[in-house]
Amino acid sequence: MTVVALFRYPVKSMLGESIPRATITERGLLGDRAYAILDTETGIIASAKVPKRWKDLLSFSARFVAEPVVGDAAPPVEITFPDGSTLRSDDEGIDKALSTALGRDVTLISVPPEGSYFEELWPDIEGLTPQQLAPRQLIEDTTIRHEDSGEVISKFDISAFGAPGTFFDLSSLHVLTESTLDRLQELSPDATYDARRYRPNIVLRGDDAGFVENDWPGSSSTIGDTARIAFSFATMRCVMTTLGQGDLSDDPDTLRGIAKNNRIEIPQIGGTWACAGVYAEIAEPGDIAVGDPHTTPVPDPVPAG
Repeated sequence: MTVVALFRYPVKSMLGESIPRATITERGLLGDRAYAILDTETGIIASAKVPKRWKDLLSFSARFVAEPVVGDAAPPVEITFPDGSTLRSDDEGIDKALSTALGRDVTLISVPPEGSYFEELWPDIEGLTPQQLAPRQLIEDTTIRHEDSGEVISKFDISAFGAPGTFFDLSSLHVLTESTLDRLQELSPDATYDARRYRPNIVLRGDDAGFVENDWPGSSSTIGDTARIAFSFATMRCVMTTLGQGDLSDDPDTLRGIAKNNRIEIPQIGGTWACAGVYAEIAEPGDIAVGDPHTTPVPDPVPAG
C-alpha cells in the first residue's frame, strides 16, 4: 500500500490541513489536535459530535503559521472564521471572537484541564438506531443528558487510549484505506464516502479490496523508512461524519451505510460497533510523506507465559 494523503487538525473539530509530509512522534502525528475549544461554562472540550451546540466548528479551519517542531510547544495557528476573516491563536481578541461566533463563552486552549471530557450525541436518523452504532449498555452507562429532541448524549474522557495531555477522542493516530471507502460506496451508492468526512491522519491506497483494516488490530506495519505503528482497534463512527464540512454537504446516508455493512466487535471496549478505519499507537517515531510505502501489517508477537 501507499500513503496517498496526510491530514492534521490543529484545532479539535475544526477543518484541518492536507500536508505533503509529517512527523510521527510518540504522541501521534506532530501538531494534530494541538488546540481545542473549552466551554468555560461547563468545562467540556467542544466537539462537533454534539451538533446542536458545536457543529459550527466545522465551518472554521485552522492552519499552523509555522511548522511544529518536536519537543517545542505548538506554534500559533491561524483560524479562518465562517465569514472568511482570520485571527491567530496568539491574538489578544481570539477568545472573544470565537465566543461571539459560536454563541457561547469559550477559550482556546493547548493543554487539557485535569479530568477533561467531551460529549457525543447518538443521533436519531431514519433507518438507524443508536444500538446499531454502539452497544446498548455502553450508551446507557455513559449517558449524561438528553438533547431537546430526546436524543441521548454520552460523556467520555478525552484521549482514553491516547497519550496523556492530548485532545484525541480515543487514540493517537487514525488510519483509513481507500479500499474501505470504495467498498462502502459500492454497498451504499446514494451516500458520498469522501475521506475528509472521517478525519483520518493517514489515507492508504492498495490493491486489496473490502474492509481491509478490520483485520489489522493486533498487528504492526512500517510507513516510509522508520515510522512504525501498532494497530489497536477499529475506528467507531459517529454523527460527526454526517455533517457538512468544507464543500461536503450533510449526508446521513454515510453513517447508515457503515452501520448496515460494517459492524464489528471491539474487544478492548466491548460490544459491536459501526466502524470504518483503524486506530493505531506509535511503535517507532519517524518522518512520513505522501507517496511513502506502507508495509503489510504483521501480527504482533504473543507475550510468553
